[in-house]
Amino acid sequence: MVRSLLPLGALLLGSAFLLFAGGVNGLILPVRGEIEGFSASALGLLGTGWALGYVAGCLLTPRLVARVGHIRSFGAMCAIASIAVLLSLLMLTPWVWIPLRGISGFCFAGAAMIVESWLNERADRNSRGRIFGVYTMVNLAATTAGQLALTLGDPSGFFFFVLAALVYSMALLPTALSATTTPTALASVSLDLPALWRNSPIAVFAVLMTGLSNGSFGALSAVYAARVGLTLREVAFFASVPILAGALAQIPVGELSDRFDRRKVLIGIAALALVADGIFVLVSPSGTWANLATAGIFGAAVFSMYPLIVAHANDHASPGTYFQVSGGLLLVFGIGSIIGPTVAGFAMTAYGFTSLFWVTAGGHVLLIIFAVLRLRARPGVAQEDKTAFKVQPIVRTSTPETLVLAEGEEGTAEPT
Repeated sequence: MVRSLLPLGALLLGSAFLLFAGGVNGLILPVRGEIEGFSASALGLLGTGWALGYVAGCLLTPRLVARVGHIRSFGAMCAIASIAVLLSLLMLTPWVWIPLRGISGFCFAGAAMIVESWLNERADRNSRGRIFGVYTMVNLAATTAGQLALTLGDPSGFFFFVLAALVYSMALLPTALSATTTPTALASVSLDLPALWRNSPIAVFAVLMTGLSNGSFGALSAVYAARVGLTLREVAFFASVPILAGALAQIPVGELSDRFDRRKVLIGIAALALVADGIFVLVSPSGTWANLATAGIFGAAVFSMYPLIVAHANDHASPGTYFQVSGGLLLVFGIGSIIGPTVAGFAMTAYGFTSLFWVTAGGHVLLIIFAVLRLRARPGVAQEDKTAFKVQPIVRTSTPETLVLAEGEEGTAEPT
């Protein structure tokens, strides 16, 4: 295994730098925004900007790479992301931060796709699973480390902006200096909502609600944590613990979904998320451990939904269309991530910080109702016809190339 991974070390190191910088950048903005007195609605729009840029990056990066190549595109993405972070430091206003956050999302998606295409080129049938597993662990560790780095200094200064910009720049060095061969064209994916709906209505609706919930929490969890009185160190843990819990929860959720109707498992997970929503809204936990424990329950539920939804959609997909189905759902998730932070941010401004979890609860209630209706409308998939559940990275950092790397399929659809 070590022998197969050594040639990929430069790519994995570049990805680690990219995810570390993304973790720092994604958390310092809402934390610093709180210090500067930005409204929750403005901070929610940062999440909206990121999601818009990220979806655009997933759609447009294949065309850019086709024109100027992988290495030039990757270098440009890292450089522009670094510039965007520094401009955020120079201009402390949300109306500049929002478009810059969109640029960061675009560059982050593009750079991740290029790294993944290189990894996919070097993976074969025997090593693909190991490479994808190591890549997933590296990204999870780097993202968490980037978020927890905020516990090491003062967010009211310039240090964390410069750190994120520095590490974004460092991300381009391993690939620029590597002798790794240039891969083939990037996978591209289209958004065909009618086809996705015909394949599985519950998958489309559930992934939209999951994007709404996860996008809201990802953009505004630090704001909520700060307003309930958590320290900076505790805010960093409040943002990181749910991601780790969601990654660990995928294993038991996958086991359950392979044995039972995936829709029933999805209803159960959504109900667990709703319990966490209710605790945040109705109980208003005080103290570090109560908030972290509730956030862990919330993360275990919401961050394990996406792979379950994709597995259910693929149960109904025709052979050879798995990439198109999974890629389309990824874009629907992105649409939910655009809507969620906007709604939650304005709700928090108008009705208070607990409104974040009123918004996520609304998404979970609608998901449960729709899933129950679909249980009555369509029989479950026979056990022998189910596709295998696959553990996946946290979807906020997934791209169409992640799907290719995980599945070993070629994406051929043009972006529309």
